[in-house]
Amino acid sequence: MNSSANFYRPLTPANVKRIDETARQILKNVGVKITDDVYLDKLAKLGTIVDKDNGIVRFEDGWLDEMIGKAPHRYTAYSRDGKNDLHMGSGEVYFANGGRVFRILDMNTGGYRLTMLRDIANTAMLVDKLDNIRMYFIACQAHDLKPEFYHLNDFFEAFNHTTKHVMGGCTDIDGAKQVHALASMIAGGDDNLAQKPFYSIITNPISPLTIEGNTLSIIEYCTQRGVPITCAPATIAGATGPATLAGTLAQLHAEALAGVALAQALTPGAKVLYGAVANNMDLRTMELTMGSVEMGMMNAAAVQLAKLYDLPIYGTGGLTESKRPDIQAGFEKNFSNLMVAMTGADLIHLAAGMLDSGNSISYEQYVIDNENIGMIQRILSGIDVTDDTLALDVISSVGPGGNYVMEEHTVDHMMDQFFYPTLGVRSNFDIWEERDRPNMLKGASDMVLKTLRDCHECGEGVLDIELTAEIEAVFPQIDNI
Repeated sequence: MNSSANFYRPLTPANVKRIDETARQILKNVGVKITDDVYLDKLAKLGTIVDKDNGIVRFEDGWLDEMIGKAPHRYTAYSRDGKNDLHMGSGEVYFANGGRVFRILDMNTGGYRLTMLRDIANTAMLVDKLDNIRMYFIACQAHDLKPEFYHLNDFFEAFNHTTKHVMGGCTDIDGAKQVHALASMIAGGDDNLAQKPFYSIITNPISPLTIEGNTLSIIEYCTQRGVPITCAPATIAGATGPATLAGTLAQLHAEALAGVALAQALTPGAKVLYGAVANNMDLRTMELTMGSVEMGMMNAAAVQLAKLYDLPIYGTGGLTESKRPDIQAGFEKNFSNLMVAMTGADLIHLAAGMLDSGNSISYEQYVIDNENIGMIQRILSGIDVTDDTLALDVISSVGPGGNYVMEEHTVDHMMDQFFYPTLGVRSNFDIWEERDRPNMLKGASDMVLKTLRDCHECGEGVLDIELTAEIEAVFPQIDNI
């Protein structure tokens, strides 16, 4: 468990309570719009208060408490090889990349291009090798695919290039069914998949306070098959939420609690993450600014709100307005990642690889962010204080005027006390000059090229070749990259 997590607190306990009470009033008196008559009828039978003429569903306090009480406080997001199982609700903080963007920075040309199916395969390969990015999110939209087969293909490439847990969104129920059928084949059947689901599905309410019937159908389909989900509001302060941080948090909290409660009403015990993608506009220019310091503050505050109900949370960090892996990208990303991590989020998504306010990705940025996340994990691990680490014996032995370089105690602890960067330059000026002035971006580019080259040379993917052939026979819509 991370000993220094839960350090940062943007909200006092009293203000957590006030925001929660406001959110509950929103759900009780304002309600949530549901854009589907079938689900309005179903939710009326399940105990909500339904105004069918206006498509509004309201939640009484007792009903809300009952539904939220059914949600698991802990569950495991499984990896396929068991080496990267993520224990949501355990107190650990995990980081993941971000997803479903439309552009990628091509460092060879210095410009942006549209993302393709090969970019999903390549980003999955990178995440598979980057130790601090513990889950793979479908990274981008494949512009070389027909829309009706987006999800079948992008999840296949993800499964074929990483054994880590995979998370992604589906735009419709057909996509969710395709992904489940594919994953079931890989797992060896529906029962095996339900026992250890190795993928999760993202759904989103539409702020303010709207949930589409399509979203509810995906939630119901997935949760009834044991697949974890999140229903994560992306509330924008000043646009789809109030211009005040507290008001946006109250609305976001209402939307997130509604997602958890509706998932439990449809499937009691469903594995669900409280979701938060709070962000804001620059109201001077009306530009979305997901790299703002307030974005980090609001997502950190959302962790406090989720933990009021002991719910595991999918929060957001690691975003920047910068269009390049530069100084601005570094400080904007690290501020939000660190804030949300130090509040104790279970999963921080968008934490790696993202540029341009979450609209673009960069291979090199994945590698740089992996290193920065490693530093954050070192911060979270805290300082271990034991008789051995206090080192009184060795201090007494070395005494005044000595040194510790050759001491056995130093050798014993040289690898467990310090974070050693892979990309960061640690040398004096003369050596740096002799080595042709290395820098993080050049190191990241070299690492990307080596990682992708090595992966491509090792074979087509991590799935068994015979299984891949069976999958392609069942799903002829899968494209070869």
